[in-house]
Amino acid sequence: MDPILLKYANLDVPRYTSYPTAAQFEDFEDAEIWHSWLTGLKKDASISAYVHIPFCEKLCWYCGCHTSVPNGYDRASAYVDTLLQEIDQTAPYIGADKGNVTHLHFGGGTPTYLNAPDIKRIVSKIDETMGLSAGGEVAIEIDPRTFSRAQGEALAEMGFNRASFGVQDFNLEVQKKINRVQPYELVEQCMFDLRDVGIQAVNFDLIYGLPAQTVESVIETAHQTARLNPSRIAVFGYAHVPWFKKQMKLIKEEDLPGTQERYEQALAVAETLKAEGYIAVGLDHFVRPEDSMAKAVRDGTLRRNFQGYTTDAADAMIGFGVSSISAFPDGYAQGARDTLSWSNAVKNGRSPVVRGLIINDEDRMRAEIIERLMCDFSVNPIEIAKRHGFDEGTLLCAFERLKELQSDGMIEMTGPTVSVPDNRRIFVRNIAQAFDAHYVQVPARHSKAV
Repeated sequence: MDPILLKYANLDVPRYTSYPTAAQFEDFEDAEIWHSWLTGLKKDASISAYVHIPFCEKLCWYCGCHTSVPNGYDRASAYVDTLLQEIDQTAPYIGADKGNVTHLHFGGGTPTYLNAPDIKRIVSKIDETMGLSAGGEVAIEIDPRTFSRAQGEALAEMGFNRASFGVQDFNLEVQKKINRVQPYELVEQCMFDLRDVGIQAVNFDLIYGLPAQTVESVIETAHQTARLNPSRIAVFGYAHVPWFKKQMKLIKEEDLPGTQERYEQALAVAETLKAEGYIAVGLDHFVRPEDSMAKAVRDGTLRRNFQGYTTDAADAMIGFGVSSISAFPDGYAQGARDTLSWSNAVKNGRSPVVRGLIINDEDRMRAEIIERLMCDFSVNPIEIAKRHGFDEGTLLCAFERLKELQSDGMIEMTGPTVSVPDNRRIFVRNIAQAFDAHYVQVPARHSKAV
């Protein structure tokens, strides 16, 4: 690997699903700020609701999500009861009119660990208290290993119109080494059942950099994925952080591909999916040409939030459940990251929000620059700065950092416009970091660039 590329590939950089990033969150001493953001929403504000379900049937060794394996369903049932109470306690503060929830997303963990009646209770509560918008997106993450056609029928009846499968890799040896065995034929049947019951929009997650993966194996997985024709495919690099997620200690480090191999795998997956007719979107997404995300790329309206690349342009995101994050025009708020603290707060009538960040005008300006760079791979930062009321001097440090990136061939500059060449898109997070005024290089805080 070219020494210059290797230098950037091995850097720890944020994923920039927000700016400032969650690494800058601070403790909130009371809920007044959070409540003021809710009440301050305009009556016509659109809302994206996120529901976190922190349970799985079995723990995958590669997983960095906030989840656990309960001993019996009673714990999940109790969690749902508390979740409904949290929604009831939060909804009265919301200043927006009912009926403005344009996106509802269930994430985890494995949301379909819950039985259909409990999922329906949550959907009904969101609709009852906040109001689902007609024609909005209702999405859920699904584990193919535990999915059934009956479950699909129930989800379709509830109004779900998008689903996401964690595929990761189709190679059996790789699956064994990450404790997630799910044959191609199983996923194929799940796809057929979902679409047959009326849920046509299906996303896949793939991962490169897993143990035992090779360039050849990820290419084969990409071809198999394309044959199933998912609407969207997200391709992430595995982040090995066993000091943060204990189950990762079960993955042998000697089985992991090195930086050169990871880089080649990422490029191979991208080229294969593009050859299969998918449109490259942002850093790590690939979509069918007819998908709404492809249109957003063409129109310059692609967005990026805590769920990654999206067409969701809601004015605010409100998170429910343990560790969930909310995003408002004036800041971010996160619920307690351990279930006991979260549930105790809700049951005692308190807000479970414990961390967050108030953002200022300069943060908003830099956030727009970073988002457009991450989405469009080209941005005129001076134009955005002036629109936000800042002069060129505010970005002097950023342009100093850009000089090295330009010298190394990572970017092209036309006047103040920064553009990322096609063959350097995988390094866009490194380039976005130049505009990050909060970034401090701390070992193991963020994932590697490649």
